[in-house]
Amino acid sequence: MRHLRPRGGKRRGAGRKPRGARAGVAHRPRPVIRKLTPVHVTVKLVPEVGSLRKRKFVASMREAFRAGKVKDGFRICQFSIQRDHMHVVTEAESNQALSRGMQGWEIRVARRVNARLGRKGRVFADRFHAVPVRSPRQLRNTLCYVLNNGHRHDEPRDPRWNGIDPFSSAWHFDGWSHDRWRRGLPPPTGEPTVAPAESWLLTEGWMKWGRIGVGEVPRAAGSRAVTREEWLAEPS
Repeated sequence: MRHLRPRGGKRRGAGRKPRGARAGVAHRPRPVIRKLTPVHVTVKLVPEVGSLRKRKFVASMREAFRAGKVKDGFRICQFSIQRDHMHVVTEAESNQALSRGMQGWEIRVARRVNARLGRKGRVFADRFHAVPVRSPRQLRNTLCYVLNNGHRHDEPRDPRWNGIDPFSSAWHFDGWSHDRWRRGLPPPTGEPTVAPAESWLLTEGWMKWGRIGVGEVPRAAGSRAVTREEWLAEPS
């Protein structure tokens, strides 16, 4: 008697295929977001796009951020653009709000980047990676990691910017240890590229661990725990 193969279950080759040559982010359920929560989001770019840290992309990226920084239950509050990836600090009221907000923003970025390059196709390599931030200390580390990520990657520092990364939202961040870097720099024109934070953690909670130094190099993910005194110490 022939046995019929039951439907369902684990099968070789089943499931949604990765968007690139291999999956960059595991397709696991994301942590549940049930209230306004800061979320650190990382998105990777396809190699064909090249680096977005070029002057020719500045206007396009500003337009994309301005158009996509706010959606129902979703806000982009800080960001930095690196050679093959981007970091975004968002606020989201739910997983659905985060997904919809990021999807809308990614579409805006992709359209403008492709138009600038005269190409078609994907801009982002895979689904975004999201880490909800639950504590002031974790958020302080996240903000430093995002805004000073260029220092971590040893990107050339343009002396005209007095130590901040021009490919980030540094100008709109009011948590720096000093504002001397603003001297001589004309303020950006037009609407800000980020939205004001609304959660307690992102507006004031993280500051209990100290403001962020302009030249502070972010610690690696998973590095040893540091004391409050170390965080408060002025970076060299």
